[in-house]
Amino acid sequence: MTDDGDALLAEQLAYYRAGAAEYDRPYAEREELRRLLTVVDCLPVAGDVLELACGTGPWTPALAARAHSVTAVDAAAEVLAIARGRTPALNVRFVRADVFDWQPPRRYDTVFFAFWLSHVPPARLPAFWHTVAGFLAPGGRAVFVDDGPAAAVSEEGVEPGPVPTVLRRLGDGGRYRIVKVFHDARTLTGELTALGWAARVRTVGENIVGVAAPDPSERGPGALDELLAGDRAALRAEEEGGESGDLVG
Repeated sequence: MTDDGDALLAEQLAYYRAGAAEYDRPYAEREELRRLLTVVDCLPVAGDVLELACGTGPWTPALAARAHSVTAVDAAAEVLAIARGRTPALNVRFVRADVFDWQPPRRYDTVFFAFWLSHVPPARLPAFWHTVAGFLAPGGRAVFVDDGPAAAVSEEGVEPGPVPTVLRRLGDGGRYRIVKVFHDARTLTGELTALGWAARVRTVGENIVGVAAPDPSERGPGALDELLAGDRAALRAEEEGGESGDLVG
């Protein structure tokens, strides 16, 4: 295995391909995850949106309702097939591609990813954020939702290390190890600042919600406060909910 977890990433992709039919089960079973979907309405998602690692598309309809267009990308054909059926909106385009290697033909006003950042090996994080910056148009923002440290108690077989992992099981008995990094909001904010981003990351229940801009030098003195524009009261109301697990993260 290479230092940045190539073998684990391959196993992770195999897990999501094999488990496409089970991807949505946590959303059906857990009210707190369904509530978390409404966080999109509290965040600065607008314009032409790029959704990374869209999965079966549970977040895509909410993005499409706020965006001029949505380009939703995932490496697993099996989850994309479900996503296409879920979101027939004319302003949504689905692309099968490896998020780490894909080069889009244009730039976007918003880059959104839900429960994806935790699957990026730590050694790849600087390059990943550099890639996201390249995806953004001037003035654009990255918006993300993921599991925080409190969600680790819901996982099986948590193994720390250079590439932290958890064990995931499928209904057919399949067992897979996947990358799972439980980012702390304060620590992640510091890491993004060190990489040159203006960022605001907050804890919402067991999850984290963040907004970041890659070039804070072009923004005014109120930039950080503006990053979490929208209905802050509604966002705060979500802080009591949120539970991770299974295919959602």
